[in-house]
Amino acid sequence: MRLVGTLQLALLLALTSWATGLNIPLEVEQLPTIITYTTGPVIALPFDPTVKIRCKAKGNPTPAYRWTKDGKDFIPPHITTNKTDPTGGTVVLLHKHLINFQGKYRCYAFNKLGTAMTEEIELIVPNVPKFPKEEHPPIVVKEGEPMTLHCNPPEGVAPRQIYWMSLGLQHFKQDNRVSMGSDGNLYFSNAIQNDSRKDYCCYAAFPRIRTIVQKDAMAVVVKSLNNGNESDDSADATPPVRRPSLLLPSGVQTVKVLLKGETLKLECIPEGYPTPMVKWMKMGDKMAPRNKVERHGKLLTISAVEERDGGKYMCTAENSAGEAVHYFDVIVEEQPKWLTEPPQGQLTVIGSDVHVKCSVTGKPPPDITWRRNGELFRDDPDNNRRVLDDTVVLHNATPEDSAVYQCDASNVHGSILANINIMVMNMAPRILTRDYQDYAVVLGGDITMNCSVFGSPPPEVSWSKYETPGPIEGERFSQNGSLQIIIAEKRDSGKYVCVASNREGKSSITAILDVKDPTKIVGPPQDAQVISGTTAQLKCQTEYDESLRGSFEVVWRKDGEELPLSFEENSRYVLDDGMLQIMNVNLSDQGVYTCVARTSLDEDSATALLTILDVPDAPKDLKISEIKSPRNVLLSWVPGSDHNSSITEFIVEYEESQWEPGRWKEQQKVPGNQATAELALHGHLDYQFRVYAVNAVGPGPPSEPTERYRTPPAAPDRNPENIKIQGHLPHQMDISWEPLLPIEHNGPGLEYKVSYRKLGVEDVWTEHLVKRHSFVVRNTSTFIPYEIKIQSRNSHGKGPDPKVVTGYSGEDVPTAAPRDVAVEVFNTTVLRVSWTPAPPATVRGHLGGYDVQWFRKRSMLNPNKVLDERESMSFPGKRTHAIVPGLKPFSEYRLTVNVFNKKGNGPNSDPVTFNTPEGVPAQVPILTASNAQKDTILLVWGPPLETNGILSGYLLQYHLFDEPTLEVVDSQEINITKADTTQLRLRGLEESRLYRFHLSACTRAGCGPPLAQESRTVTSAHLPPTPAVAPVQSIPALLNISSYVSDTFAKISWTAREEQQDSQLYVAYKNNRDGIWRISEAVNTSQSFHIIDGLKPGAVYTVRLMAKRLLDNASIFEDVIQTRVKAAEGQRRDFSTQGWLIGTMCAMALLTLVVLMACFVRRNKGGKYAVKEKEDLHPDVESQGMNDDMFCEYSDSEEKPLKARGLISLNDDDTVGDSISRDSLVDYADGGGEFDEDGSFIGEYSESKHRGSGSAPNGPGTITA
Repeated sequence: MRLVGTLQLALLLALTSWATGLNIPLEVEQLPTIITYTTGPVIALPFDPTVKIRCKAKGNPTPAYRWTKDGKDFIPPHITTNKTDPTGGTVVLLHKHLINFQGKYRCYAFNKLGTAMTEEIELIVPNVPKFPKEEHPPIVVKEGEPMTLHCNPPEGVAPRQIYWMSLGLQHFKQDNRVSMGSDGNLYFSNAIQNDSRKDYCCYAAFPRIRTIVQKDAMAVVVKSLNNGNESDDSADATPPVRRPSLLLPSGVQTVKVLLKGETLKLECIPEGYPTPMVKWMKMGDKMAPRNKVERHGKLLTISAVEERDGGKYMCTAENSAGEAVHYFDVIVEEQPKWLTEPPQGQLTVIGSDVHVKCSVTGKPPPDITWRRNGELFRDDPDNNRRVLDDTVVLHNATPEDSAVYQCDASNVHGSILANINIMVMNMAPRILTRDYQDYAVVLGGDITMNCSVFGSPPPEVSWSKYETPGPIEGERFSQNGSLQIIIAEKRDSGKYVCVASNREGKSSITAILDVKDPTKIVGPPQDAQVISGTTAQLKCQTEYDESLRGSFEVVWRKDGEELPLSFEENSRYVLDDGMLQIMNVNLSDQGVYTCVARTSLDEDSATALLTILDVPDAPKDLKISEIKSPRNVLLSWVPGSDHNSSITEFIVEYEESQWEPGRWKEQQKVPGNQATAELALHGHLDYQFRVYAVNAVGPGPPSEPTERYRTPPAAPDRNPENIKIQGHLPHQMDISWEPLLPIEHNGPGLEYKVSYRKLGVEDVWTEHLVKRHSFVVRNTSTFIPYEIKIQSRNSHGKGPDPKVVTGYSGEDVPTAAPRDVAVEVFNTTVLRVSWTPAPPATVRGHLGGYDVQWFRKRSMLNPNKVLDERESMSFPGKRTHAIVPGLKPFSEYRLTVNVFNKKGNGPNSDPVTFNTPEGVPAQVPILTASNAQKDTILLVWGPPLETNGILSGYLLQYHLFDEPTLEVVDSQEINITKADTTQLRLRGLEESRLYRFHLSACTRAGCGPPLAQESRTVTSAHLPPTPAVAPVQSIPALLNISSYVSDTFAKISWTAREEQQDSQLYVAYKNNRDGIWRISEAVNTSQSFHIIDGLKPGAVYTVRLMAKRLLDNASIFEDVIQTRVKAAEGQRRDFSTQGWLIGTMCAMALLTLVVLMACFVRRNKGGKYAVKEKEDLHPDVESQGMNDDMFCEYSDSEEKPLKARGLISLNDDDTVGDSISRDSLVDYADGGGEFDEDGSFIGEYSESKHRGSGSAPNGPGTITA
């Protein structure tokens, strides 16, 4: 109920005043207390349909209301009621007959215990103001005499405003001579001719009722002093001097009485000639500093007067003829008011004395009238009821003395009324707070647990906690009826008991307190800079008590205003798990964002500054001013906002209307801290300029373009550049250059003057004028140096002096070959070739360099087989020797050298024949260790695919390892002198020990790189059963084993015989760098392939197919592969394609000699044109740096098969008639080889004497079994 009363009170605050009363809960019987009522006077405005006079009270029982009007009972025609207050006392008066209800009203609220009353409320019903109809004869005065125009405005609703205006609503000017008084009259200190007119009108405005009324116009005639002619404006007669007197106020002295706090207004309006001036003073004292003199000195005002502002004031009006004075006796009085506060109600016990004092002040002193329940209350000594002026005393009070006592203090200026509720009663404590009330507070917060108690005499209240003996004590606890706990702790949770007691009885309630975890922002939002148009994210991580989940929420504010978060799809604000996302941010989103995490108990907040970065605004106010000439101007501008990202540069653009109208091009860049640019312009153009700014976000919009700026025509500023002199034919010279851009013409009639002469031979320049940008000089000698210069010119003059460049006339192919070609073989693959250069005159052009060609005639391992492997290298520039790599050991070669220029190759030198020495063999392709016994191991290997000489045998080294430390304990070495040996059983090994074997193939030049393999001997307990008892292990026999290698995987394919379709095998592989084996699960042979994935590009792997999941088991197949490098994939694919094409050509060569000859002729022809292509790639070889020993190009001839990296080895000496299958143990898995008693393979290689190895194409390589 108190809340409802408070809300209604707030709504009526503007028109109501407070009443006082006891703070007794409404649950207890009590006297009426007027809460609010309408204060007078109430003015009924004409446009208000109704007038309401409010009166509201509280009490138990609920009060009823009655009204009086002018001291008599009044029954209102309409009384409003509502559900919460069915006996409400608001009177509603309809406007129709409102004049009948004008008067003074008083409201009485009463119940069975007593009656409360209000002060008188005056209702004023004003009439519509209007001026009376009356005739106004013209006012005739002589010039210089005083004059007063009377307004006599009607009364009306204040405030009233008076104006003097003409019929045309023009205000009359007021000054020292003419002014309007506070009574509304218009005063003239002395009349002049210009005052004569017929339309002096007085207007009265009443803003509250929106009304303006006008008085009928008045006419004024001022008679001239010149012969009595009123219309002679040129008269120069002046009025006689007249001493001042006062038009307002009249008499000598005026008494002015006003209330404290009002504004004092004293007015003196004089008349006289010349116009008097007015002065003010306070006699015997200084004027208050709040004083103001207005209306040209005629009005003195002092705001908010106080008692000390009273006294005698004097105004003095004076002119040259004398002065006049008037005295004002100012008296400041005061309406009644309370000295401190209105007397308060009292609750007392039976038998006590009650004193009620009504302390008021006022001037004159107020008279005090006492009432009891609205009726006059007089002194009654016999019944112990005394009224002693401003005090009422009740001796030995009884319950019958309970009533509403009224103190009414009044003087001539007003009255004040106080209702004093006196309750005389005895009552046991009554606790009004609900029992078992739940309270919650966050850790560290403050909480107050209420225990609202009423009783008489006032009860004593104490608190205790369950299960804790004694009262609650400590600095954090305070009791004043309620229990307040500051800085709550977890241990404060629990049940509390409030006990209230007085001499009439005792009462108690229980309160339950729960101390909860506080709400915290553990991850506050961080300041962020976000580019406009993107999404901003502000994170706000929170913690809160789980029991408060229902009331927990996260709210975001921007610059103090809560953001309108919405779950609609088109909303720019998205809140997800505490993170605020602002979609498509713009500059308006910049500001301080506050994350507020709150529950029903507490909240926490954190702020972050969001800065929006955007492209700069367009520059403004572009201005062009000339500096030195019309073609050198200064462009200035005012930069726009950088939107939080500093401007790094300005870009000045131009557009011209002659050559490319509408197309904007960049003219100049200017640093971001500069707002001007000096522009050098071309002639004969109509320019427009604009500027845009650039910051870290990007370029901003361009500015508005400038006005057109026309430059005068002029001679060209520069000559052509990038002059090129070429000789496409031997007897002519082609000259070309980069022409001037159209905007660089600077005027009409552009052409070029081409001048040339032979260098060091001719002094006279040959000149030609051309309009195009090329010129051909014909009938020149071959490769003669010339001087050339090109100058631009137009109708307004020539360009600057041109630079002279040197060039040569056309070239021709060289006519001579290098001489004295000699070869020095360094080793099996590298040699040094030297020669005597061809005479310079025979080169007939810029020296391109030298081509070295060599071809391999035969391998010394197979001297009867003729080879034709051709290769060449180009060495640019002037040189006499070169290093040639890439030779093959133990082979016979033939070598030639030729010179080349841009036109082609010269003739070949005389051939030189030489042999490369024998080299060491390549690594053996496979080495297996199997059939391990207690002291023996069987080693099986294949011969090297490239012997590089005559194979003399093998070198076997093996080492015994100590397994815990992997240190070498013992090492042995065996020389195998038979070249055709491919297996060896080692004996005398230690039982159950780890061995590593290294096998190298050897020639007379030495031994090649070793291939390593590890194996372990077994213990006696693990020896396999004898062959008579042991089951025979079925070894799958596979055909057509092949592999396809990519960059990260390899595919191993095979074909199984019918009887082996359901066998199983295992695929093992290892990276040769780390040596760690990885073995697959069992693979069914009918699957026909297995994918090895997860390989590293460009790495070398060893792959095995095995019958058992044991590394020492016999291998069905073993191979070495290398994964591809991604960048070379396309190149390798081309190599593979070319390999097939070359193989086909070689087959055709063996069928017919005619085709072979044709291929040979094609090869030689192709070699010649290859040089031309190289010349096109290096047009000016002489200008390039030379390196004597290094080559620039290295390529095989067209007919030679391109070398491809094999899956197993490098190329061999393979030819069509002598090709062999891949050398692998699997070649003999089907009849060509045999297996020994433990199932391992013992292979025999055919053609072991001086045989080569088959080349392996990149991609799928088929191994024939």
